[in-house]
Amino acid sequence: MASLGPAVTGEQVPGAEAEPGAAGPPPPSTSSLGPLLPLKREPLYNWQATKASLKERFAFLFNSELLSDVRFVLGKGRGGGGGAAGGPQRIPAHRFVLAAGSAVFDAMFNGGMATTSAEIELPDVEPAAFLALLRFLYSDEVQIGPETVMTTLYTAKKYAVPALEAHCVEFLTKHLRADNAFMLLTQSPQLYLPSGNHEFSKSFCESLCVLKDPQNVTLLGDRVFTEARLFDEPQLASLCLDTIDKNTMDAISAEGFTDIDIDTLCAVLERDTLSIRECRLFGAVVRWAEAECQRQQLPMTFGNKQKVLGKALALIRFPLMTIEEFAAGPAQSGILSDREVVNLFLHFTVNPKPRVEYIDRPRCCLRGKECCINRFQQVESRWGYSGTSDRIRFTVNRRISIVGFGLYGSIHGPTDYQVNIQIIEYEKKQTLGQNDTGFSCDGTANTFRVMFKEPIEILPNLCYMACATLKGPDSHYGTKGLKKVVHETPTASKTVFFFFSSPGNNNGTSIEDGQIPEIIFYT
Repeated sequence: MASLGPAVTGEQVPGAEAEPGAAGPPPPSTSSLGPLLPLKREPLYNWQATKASLKERFAFLFNSELLSDVRFVLGKGRGGGGGAAGGPQRIPAHRFVLAAGSAVFDAMFNGGMATTSAEIELPDVEPAAFLALLRFLYSDEVQIGPETVMTTLYTAKKYAVPALEAHCVEFLTKHLRADNAFMLLTQSPQLYLPSGNHEFSKSFCESLCVLKDPQNVTLLGDRVFTEARLFDEPQLASLCLDTIDKNTMDAISAEGFTDIDIDTLCAVLERDTLSIRECRLFGAVVRWAEAECQRQQLPMTFGNKQKVLGKALALIRFPLMTIEEFAAGPAQSGILSDREVVNLFLHFTVNPKPRVEYIDRPRCCLRGKECCINRFQQVESRWGYSGTSDRIRFTVNRRISIVGFGLYGSIHGPTDYQVNIQIIEYEKKQTLGQNDTGFSCDGTANTFRVMFKEPIEILPNLCYMACATLKGPDSHYGTKGLKKVVHETPTASKTVFFFFSSPGNNNGTSIEDGQIPEIIFYT
């Protein structure tokens, strides 16, 4: 797992570390916190004179008994997890500094129900995160890392310190990836309960950084899924979803996907912007259902998988699959009823298509500008059709998504054509996408767009076959074909297509002449 770099550390404040003989020890390392019991020492005489600014003087008081008038007791609810001795940790502080930096602390110390206690217990706050909060309030210094960012965000929100919240969100945004987007989307620290299961939070930390010792991962809290995603951070939640949209296959393959709750699963399945074939998305949903059965301690039966999926099953867009994909996966999964399987098979095979209960709206996952290449340099007349497919093989040098073809139309004036278009992975003889549709032409030598139901992913250096079976009158056709076509844009690298004639009966289409002049795609 690739490291994401070091923790974010603010500029060291001069004088922030205690000087020899000064009251209060230097701030402890947040990676190995023991019980914080600073020794009471005589104050260093005239220490104030050594600090040139207010910021330096406040920083000197951070985590120091010097002039402190309150202590916070943390870690009592950790069930033996905590510091070196496993007991509570006591952190000294100064009421005035905290009240000046946080409305919550101001109310705690100066409000109508202000506490007068010298020790205040905070059972739901992680010590490293609380120290990060205090360090920020005393010195404006930011110290957050992969192990502490979520608990620091929680603590900053709890005590209403929006500037520190912003630093945490910025850190998370920089380190957001497809393989941690789902975990981040549903992560939320909670009370340190003795019976807590911290594995989910632990895996999130490990996804953010490489740890020399997994035992050093700060346990963030129980795995909980809240309606207010990301502590009410809509911008960060939006970035998570955008990352999932752009890298859907990587995101659903990550460990965190099977740990999400049903509401998050439904929110993702409802999106029109996922970049994945529906059959692969269905496979991921089945994995989630199996994990959910285990969580609920249910036998791994077809009925229980259907039960735990509930409303999520209706959000899978089965009509977007090819009949081969449906037959190989969902039809044999046992999750759909026999009636649903039959209705969907009828939807794939007959016209007019019967109504099905599942969404057939394509997932419009593509961004950027539509691209198109034309492999012919000249147009001629009279290309006939007798039920045989026009076919041409091709490879491409980079990953693209094909959305349709440009086809030639009639030489006899305005006409309607019926057409079936397909893309087949040549070596596997696997149909990746097809559409039974039609188009109208105006009798000119222009090309006319015929689109697939959903984008078809094309991988670099694999051989594919573009097919079009037209039913209609004689049409124009292309000549002086090119074996290599290069598409360039100012902002993207070159997209290079190589064309090859398709063996067998292909209605005469070849590299040199024929149909399927244009491929419409996104990069």
